[in-house]
Amino acid sequence: MPTGKLVRLRPMEPSDAEALWRWNSDPDVMRWMDEGYPSSLAQTVERVENRGRNSYDDVLLGIETLDGGRLIGLVRLRDAEPEIGNAELDIYIGEKDCWGKGYGTDATREICRYGFDKMRLHSIALWVVAENTAAIRVYEKVGFTQDGRQRDAFRRDGKWHDMVLMTMLEGELAG
Repeated sequence: MPTGKLVRLRPMEPSDAEALWRWNSDPDVMRWMDEGYPSSLAQTVERVENRGRNSYDDVLLGIETLDGGRLIGLVRLRDAEPEIGNAELDIYIGEKDCWGKGYGTDATREICRYGFDKMRLHSIALWVVAENTAAIRVYEKVGFTQDGRQRDAFRRDGKWHDMVLMTMLEGELAG
C-alpha cells in the first residue's frame, strides 16, 4: 500500500460506508465539492459494497492515519487512459479534526507517486474551486501548477465560482 510520512492509502472496505456517508452529509466537508443528490446510509452501503474492483481507469483508496489506522478521507485517480498516460485526481479529508495537519498533502503526494511510478502516468490533472485556497496550497506544495481557469463553473450558496485547472507532469512531484 502507498505509505507516506503520515498516511497509508488502502482500498475502501464495506465497513467504510458509514464514514463516507457521514462526510458526504456534512456541509463543511462538501463545501467546495459537487456532492450530487443526498443518499441514505443504506444507499451508501449498497454503493460501496457493489463498487467494482480498482482498475487502471479508476483507483479509489481510503486515507488512513499511520498513528492508529483511522480512516480520515479518500483519494481517487480516475479516467486514466493508458494510451495517453493521463488521469484526474479527486481527494478530500472528511474528518474535520484532521484538517490543516498535513494529511492531505501527504496523501496527495503518495497518490501522485503511485500514479507516476506504478501506473506509469505522464500527467495528473485536477479541478479546484478558485476560492479553495487551502487545497490550492496543498496542490502547489506537491508540484501542481495552475494551467487554466473556467469562469463561473461551480455554483454554491447562490453564487458562481471559477474553477482552476491544475496539472503535474511526471518528474515534477515535489518531496
